[in-house]
Amino acid sequence: MKTPETRYAKNDDGLSIAYQTLGEGSTDIILLPTYTCVDVMWEEPSLAHVLRRLARIGRLICFDVTGIGASDPAPLDAFPTSEAFMEDTRAVLDAVGSTTAHLVCHGGSGFLGMLFAATYGERTNTLTLLQSFARLLRAEDYPCGAPSHVFEGFKDLTAQRWGTGANVDLLAPSKAGDDTFCRWWGRSERAFQSPAQREANLRWFAKLDVRSILPAIRVPTLVLHREDDRVSPPDYGRYLADHIPDAQLVTVPGTDNMFFTQGADEIVDHIEEFITGAPPVREPDRVLATVLFTDFVDSTGHAARLGDKKWRQLLDRHDTLVARELERHRGRKVNPTGDGILATFDGPARAVRCAQSIVESVKPLGIEVRAGLHTGEVELRGEDIGGIAVHIGQRVSALAAPGEVVVSSTVVDLVAGSGLAFEDRGEHELKGVPRRWRVYVVR
Repeated sequence: MKTPETRYAKNDDGLSIAYQTLGEGSTDIILLPTYTCVDVMWEEPSLAHVLRRLARIGRLICFDVTGIGASDPAPLDAFPTSEAFMEDTRAVLDAVGSTTAHLVCHGGSGFLGMLFAATYGERTNTLTLLQSFARLLRAEDYPCGAPSHVFEGFKDLTAQRWGTGANVDLLAPSKAGDDTFCRWWGRSERAFQSPAQREANLRWFAKLDVRSILPAIRVPTLVLHREDDRVSPPDYGRYLADHIPDAQLVTVPGTDNMFFTQGADEIVDHIEEFITGAPPVREPDRVLATVLFTDFVDSTGHAARLGDKKWRQLLDRHDTLVARELERHRGRKVNPTGDGILATFDGPARAVRCAQSIVESVKPLGIEVRAGLHTGEVELRGEDIGGIAVHIGQRVSALAAPGEVVVSSTVVDLVAGSGLAFEDRGEHELKGVPRRWRVYVVR
């Protein structure tokens, strides 16, 4: 599925609401995430994976409400009312010709979803609430809420770090060590709102309390919550499930507040079964990619000579250099492979040049790496990848000598005219892979 174009709908006040649609069919799904902007959400593979899975259930509709992302801004001293947000939803539904939709709302967007479902029940098929809450702050009759001083600390800390990517450690602890993800998250925050807008938004959230309207929600409702979410503890979800008529409560393992990171496929599985009434038959996502494997030459010998501490320091320097080259060449690290890496690229020429740069950049450290590349269809498995193309890339890398970059014939065919030069290394049998494969070394 191609990344959709952003379009605009007009609400009753004449303001422009940015929206996107993806997929087709008679089922419409509105996804309202928290903290993201429609123009940058496709840049993060884990979020794009969730969006494409939802778009296979039906037509996916995403939009930025007034004051958020690509939609018209809102004055800091006059943040839109809940009624205005509901009108934004209605305006987008009208613009795309949708009469009814399934609402999937995350975090603070749950306020909008609950109000819309209670007010426009005839236009709401189902309501799914992901780590949402009826009220943010604690009250005498609402002990699960956050104490005021905790909320103020969270508000001040996130505002200070807004746009830097540092808030990932709070919102998605499982991704805190992923530099590429953190940089994208910083960009996403900047596209979402300015620091002052974010602070005004949080102050507005702190005033909201929709507990009184929960009994008026008469549409099928699914409450999904992670068991160890520190930002939105599971008691928030339990309260919703206890007070929305016939709501289902499902808790899943994990610490992340972001719905598209930790165990995202399990979350989408629950949403799909809730919307369709049938367990999902999950087919793996398949995309064309160039896979790069690198391997640290004689790592055991280096570790023995240097000792644990110096060896760890050397590996850290190696990892820093590799990460820099991956960023320069738009590669994405998938996972470590012992003393090497597995990365993917959407362009084979950039992948080859990245491999060359990695080989050269680590030489001043007194180490050598070997690298292998292949282009083919890979299966996207959440944060990981699989498929025969991955196995071929790994087998090709094993044919490289220290300091060499070896590629499959597929890569050579795809980079014609790029200025890259290759030397034929003949045909080889690759263990576990059908037929013989011709490989080349990059010169």
